[in-house]
Amino acid sequence: MNWEYLLAPYKQVVDELKVKLRGTRSQFEYESSHSPIEFVTGRVKPVQSILEKAKNRGVPLENIEKEIYDIAGVRVVCQFVDDIYAIVEMLRNRDDFSIVEEKDYITNKKPSGYRSYHMIIQYPVEMVRGRKLVLAEIQIRTLAMNFWATNEHSLNYKYKGSIPDDIQIRLQNAAEAAFKLDEEMSKIKHEIQEARRIFNRKYN
Repeated sequence: MNWEYLLAPYKQVVDELKVKLRGTRSQFEYESSHSPIEFVTGRVKPVQSILEKAKNRGVPLENIEKEIYDIAGVRVVCQFVDDIYAIVEMLRNRDDFSIVEEKDYITNKKPSGYRSYHMIIQYPVEMVRGRKLVLAEIQIRTLAMNFWATNEHSLNYKYKGSIPDDIQIRLQNAAEAAFKLDEEMSKIKHEIQEARRIFNRKYN
């Protein structure tokens, strides 16, 4: 299998979505209004990770593009929980891709404590031989959720998916603490935004 050829459109999806979403963030800033987008990152899943996921899920190699949705992944990180739903609504209103599936792991957190909002989209990529529809995943989460999820991902890698019970309990406690932080920050959201506007006016 020619992986470089296979993954080329996924790389294009990630690159285009990052540019578009960062552009949206800039538009909010030009309007001197609060941007729900703090920052945007993206990646194409490494070949070894794709093979491991396919093996774990029993997906034949010829079905990878249809059954593995997160080969192309973009992450949108924001300050406040309600920013997540503002971004979701904004993405629903776009016409440059279609939404295949949505999973709200904020309202319905995973047993591990994981919280995030996932959208599976179908994105059209213009190839030499015509248009190709590519599946990609957009994850939307707060800074606190992102901090927790990044550390949980590292621990899962270290322990090969079997995190010891004592560490798992601490992770769950940390997830609740992170969500509590998000809730408390949401209560003073308007004060924080006003403070940022004052700061930006002074230094820009």
